[in-house]
Amino acid sequence: MASNLLAGLVPSLYVRLTRQTGRGAGEEVPDDIAGYCMDSFTDYFDRLGVPRDDVEGWLRGKTALEYGPGDVPGVALLMLAHGAEKVWCVDRFSLVRLSDKNVDVLRQLLARLTPEQAARAEACFARPGDPASGLRADKLEYLVRPSGMSGLVGNVDLVYSRAVLEHVNDLDATYADMRRALRPGGVAIHLVDLRSHGLHRSHPLDFLCWPSWLWSLMYAYKGVPNRWRLPHHLVAARSAALQVDTPVVTAQLDAASVQAVRPCLDRPFRGLSDDDLAVQGFWLICRPMEGRMAGAAP
Repeated sequence: MASNLLAGLVPSLYVRLTRQTGRGAGEEVPDDIAGYCMDSFTDYFDRLGVPRDDVEGWLRGKTALEYGPGDVPGVALLMLAHGAEKVWCVDRFSLVRLSDKNVDVLRQLLARLTPEQAARAEACFARPGDPASGLRADKLEYLVRPSGMSGLVGNVDLVYSRAVLEHVNDLDATYADMRRALRPGGVAIHLVDLRSHGLHRSHPLDFLCWPSWLWSLMYAYKGVPNRWRLPHHLVAARSAALQVDTPVVTAQLDAASVQAVRPCLDRPFRGLSDDDLAVQGFWLICRPMEGRMAGAAP
């Protein structure tokens, strides 16, 4: 609870003390981080059904919004390299750092691109060709908001995130924010990780047993899992006037594991089916409903 209070009062100090990167704990080398960014980028378009040879044509002239870029905006740089006009990145904490390590990550990403893609990316730096100079705000705009909301209205064609939506404080408001940001014909794609992120004790779902008020006292400001399961994401998206494709489950528990924890579940999770509780991660793709904005009546 004390560390949660610190995170709420002095978030910048909390981030420095905990050395958050947005990619979890553990030592990483620049080559691994660059590979993670490349894999994330290709995963989005594979899931959207865009052939890899067509990605540049699909992105050309489009704008994008990324929730939770972490400490290095590698995926955003790849979007720009492949033809995106601009990317906004929004986060609750100021994590982006132009450390020597992160500059090396950007250089390694440039080295993995074709000459044409690298030229587009290099033109986005404050000093063209120099990753250490940072990215131009007219190409990559970094928004740090305590709410985690972008505040954009009709600005973007693509919204994306990876292992971020399970951390937002207000899930309903976040889906409404992405709906407002999307232009007609736009699309949002998210990979959501519903695991405990190391906060369970003896069972992968026992972190759902803490009373909600106590969970909030311990973790409300730290950016840890909000604990909402797949059904809440679907309701939040549809309430925000987003048309949802069938989710693709990426990991799930067996029925016996779910039954073992069910007797101790906190109230918000008791009415969920075994199948819903078993889901440990999923891909979600959604698009604006025609003629409706977030908050409109169904």
